[in-house]
Amino acid sequence: MTPARETPLRIEDAINETCPWSGKPIAADSLTLYNGAVVGFCDPECRDRFARALQSFEAALQARRVEKAGLHQ
Repeated sequence: MTPARETPLRIEDAINETCPWSGKPIAADSLTLYNGAVVGFCDPECRDRFARALQSFEAALQARRVEKAGLHQ
């Protein structure tokens, strides 16, 4: 049995038809999983841009949580 994270993402499962960055049609080689849903992008560069944005937002949220808790990293 293949673990879920190794299951290939399928373009027909994408929740969108156009790239949220460019507005172009999504491509099968440019899919990612976000909050349990397949999201498509027009090319791997846009997909990777999305991943970098998410990492940045998560880091900012974590820093805010630490600050509000009065902790230091």
